[in-house]
Amino acid sequence: MSRTPHRALAALSVAALALTGCSVSGSSGDGASSSASGAGGGEPTTVTIMTHDSFNLPQELVQKFEQESGYTLKTTAPGDAGSVVNQLLLAKDEPTVDGVYGVEDHSAHRLVREGVVAAYTPKDLPASAQDRMVEDRMTPVDQGQVCFNTDPAWFTDHDVEAPTSIDQLDDPEYAKLTVATSPVASSPGLALLAATTEKYGDDGWQDWWQGLMENGGKVADSWSDAYNSDFSGGEGKGQFPVVLSYSSSPAFAPETEVIEDSCTPQVEYAGVLEGAKNPEGAQAFVDFLLTEEVQSALPESMYMYPIDESVQLPEEWAQNAPLVEDAITPDPARIDERREDLLKEWTALSEASRR
Repeated sequence: MSRTPHRALAALSVAALALTGCSVSGSSGDGASSSASGAGGGEPTTVTIMTHDSFNLPQELVQKFEQESGYTLKTTAPGDAGSVVNQLLLAKDEPTVDGVYGVEDHSAHRLVREGVVAAYTPKDLPASAQDRMVEDRMTPVDQGQVCFNTDPAWFTDHDVEAPTSIDQLDDPEYAKLTVATSPVASSPGLALLAATTEKYGDDGWQDWWQGLMENGGKVADSWSDAYNSDFSGGEGKGQFPVVLSYSSSPAFAPETEVIEDSCTPQVEYAGVLEGAKNPEGAQAFVDFLLTEEVQSALPESMYMYPIDESVQLPEEWAQNAPLVEDAITPDPARIDERREDLLKEWTALSEASRR
């Protein structure tokens, strides 16, 4: 997932980009590999975690983890959640990292099925997270919802009533007004694909996507392209007043609104890799992600809601970006089983729409 914040984009872009590739997050990091040994016992002193490129844990929390655990935290970010999954699958027999954070629910099942992650359940798992574990291997850390957002000012200026339902986006009245993202290239797009299969059924989902494309809807490769370049709302200067984004987006752009019946849950997971050189360090990091300090920091630092629902949201989130109650809720395990076929069908449909 890649979701650099909207109004805070310029201020945090350097921090986010610094995490792309391979970087040491902790102030005491020296770039050593996870097999680096301590002076006395030969145990690893560094724990290496693969993350998506929106990982931005506050530095004071990184330092707190390092001080309390005794490990230096090193992160590597190959791209969005899809890139993370692909990297882990390619290296599953000889993992280059100890743990992972940021894999969304539709991909977490794949890592479990492919034997990439080891069994581990944190002892202090919040009550609201217990039924979201993927078997006993992937731990839920944060949650959100993928939703279409609208730019009400654009619709007012053009004397058009803004859409209030996902069903309307292929109506002629809204021709060339919507930008979504590709389920092949982006995690929001994959979430939308899962949501449309749930809402419209095994045959109807293709009709919805075909209708959107034939109605002049654009399919961007990434959330950042869609929101920051194509969307007319927020700080965008684009030509599309409807965009696939998140339920949290109005917390940063209060002038935008969510199409509530388009929302679908997205949970991000962390896990310990099978064959990790430092599994204890990875376990300690997973535990740390569930602490109250980290859970409280998630909205402002990584733009997701805490998985621990007892943690209070920032005031602007509570006012402008509450989670939608009646979200479209597909079964992630079932989507995972059908994933390759669904993506092939979607790709064929997309290619046909461009002819």
